[in-house]
Amino acid sequence: MTVIKDVLSDAEHRMKTTLTVLEEELSGLRTGRASSALVEKLTVDYYNQPTPLFQLAGISIPEPQQIAIRPYDRTTLKVIEKAILASDLGLTPNNDGTIIRLNLPPLTEQRRRELVKVVGKRVEESKVAVRNVRRAAIDDLRDFEKEKVISENERDEGLEKVQELTDKYVKELEEIGKRKEKEVMEV
Repeated sequence: MTVIKDVLSDAEHRMKTTLTVLEEELSGLRTGRASSALVEKLTVDYYNQPTPLFQLAGISIPEPQQIAIRPYDRTTLKVIEKAILASDLGLTPNNDGTIIRLNLPPLTEQRRRELVKVVGKRVEESKVAVRNVRRAAIDDLRDFEKEKVISENERDEGLEKVQELTDKYVKELEEIGKRKEKEVMEV
C-alpha cells in the first residue's frame, strides 16, 4: 500500500504545483487595478545578469491605477525603464529621477474580453497538465499491478483516489479562473 501512497503523494504534489503556477501566471495578468505582481517578475538586465525587478526596487501602489517603482540604486533607473518598455505590458514609464511611475489606463471592453480568453486558455492548459499527471499516476499503478507489487483491487482503489484528486484540482483551477475573469471584467 505504501507504493500507492507514494504515487498519490507525488501526483498531488505535481497537481498542487500546477495550481501554484497558474495562480502566479494569472497574478501577472493585468486587470483594471494596479498590482505589484504585474511588474515584480519583470526581468531587468542588471550588469548583464537577468534579474527580477523586485530584487532591484521597491514596488508600491500609491493609487488604484498607478504603480510606483523606487530602485534601491538610482543607477538602475534607465535599465528598469528599458525593461518595462521592452515588456509586453504596453505601459509607458514616467521617470522623475528617483521613482518610475506606471499609470494604468482603464481597460476597454474589448481588451477585457481578450484577457478573459487568455485566462480561459491558461486555465485549460493547467487542466491538461493535471490530466497528464493523472495519466502518469494511472500508468504507474498499472505497471505496479503487472509487476505484482499491488493487487488488482489495490490498483482499482488507487485509480479511484487518483481520479478524486484530479477532480478536486480541476475544480480548484476552474474556481481560480472564474475569480480572475470576474476581476478582469470589473469596471
